[in-house]
Amino acid sequence: MPGFELFGNEERKEVNDVLKSGVLMRYGFDGMRNGHWKAKEFEIAFAKRMDSKHCQLVSSGTSALTVALASAGVGAGDEVIMPTFTFVASFESIMALGAVPVLVDIDDTLTLDPAAVEKAITSKTKCIMPVHMCGSMADLAALKRICDKHKLLLLEDACQAIGGSFDGKPLGAYGDLGCFSFDFVKTITCGEGGAVITNNEKYYINADQYQDHGHDHIGNDRGAETHPHLGYNFRISELNAAVGVAQLRKLDDFLAIQKRNYTIIRNALSEVDGVTFRRVPETGVENYSFVNFFLPNATLAEKAHKALGENGVDACFYWFKNNWHYINGWEHLRNLKSLAPLPKEIKTQIQDLNKTDFSKSDAIMGRTISSLVKLSWTADQVKERAAKMAQAIQSVI
Repeated sequence: MPGFELFGNEERKEVNDVLKSGVLMRYGFDGMRNGHWKAKEFEIAFAKRMDSKHCQLVSSGTSALTVALASAGVGAGDEVIMPTFTFVASFESIMALGAVPVLVDIDDTLTLDPAAVEKAITSKTKCIMPVHMCGSMADLAALKRICDKHKLLLLEDACQAIGGSFDGKPLGAYGDLGCFSFDFVKTITCGEGGAVITNNEKYYINADQYQDHGHDHIGNDRGAETHPHLGYNFRISELNAAVGVAQLRKLDDFLAIQKRNYTIIRNALSEVDGVTFRRVPETGVENYSFVNFFLPNATLAEKAHKALGENGVDACFYWFKNNWHYINGWEHLRNLKSLAPLPKEIKTQIQDLNKTDFSKSDAIMGRTISSLVKLSWTADQVKERAAKMAQAIQSVI
């Protein structure tokens, strides 16, 4: 991670196909395309790789979440349960539809705590959105039982965990809908892009129409297509999709490299007294894009993070004091800072995030450090990094 580290002739060839035709839009201009339909090619291949019936490409991971929620009818006043540790896109996508994000604690998987989810359910709850942060997954079996019990939608945000699996299914394919990001720092990249996968034909049709202004995509005359319902423009371009076509073919190679590098680092850190690792639910397989580990307490974790940087170890993250990935840095959400008036449903229903007790999440995130696993490292470089990491952490414990 990320896929841009291994760009090559494969990506250039796919992009040049588009440039030679001159058709950068995914729809229309059939006669000019020279038979190239990169977005459709990517969708077919990605659905197959993700063991799903349907895939809809969109412009970003954020738009994938928005389109997925809209396709399942989530809207004004509906509550969507999400974790305190995620990227800001999670609540942005919910609020864009007038729905209400309900934030709950994480557990030692670094994702949704099923017990906290159960307590947060109300008559207005419509969806549970686990976010598979840093390459590993939520306790999906427990969350699915909760969804089945309360007749709720299970939407997997797998944007940071492509290639991982749970119970033999690719992450994203276990729930009703799964979402992915292909931005520039993801395991495979389109530069910008995202995808929604599902086995539900109704959700797929809705997603296909919603992401393109409501076009029904029936027939071969775009101007004559009807608009069964309102939509928006979340389309991906052919240029972005072309990069993704080539990157997807490399996914298994990328995962193998990540696993090799991850294993070297984890084995080294396992020898350090006081270091433990995030829990991966039984039957779960990470995508190995991050090594996520715990220090005994927050004070030592912060010191260890500082020591890693001072010893030349880059790409390590202390999320507890990060502006974008943990609730501590989301003052704009806590205080509802918006350029325009927010829907009344959000203003009246959202919890007071300045007063909500997230001490359980704090206790976990305060001890957490994540090391990115790069694709471009050689085995020798990873061994050198692992030794430096172990030495730096030992210096503060």
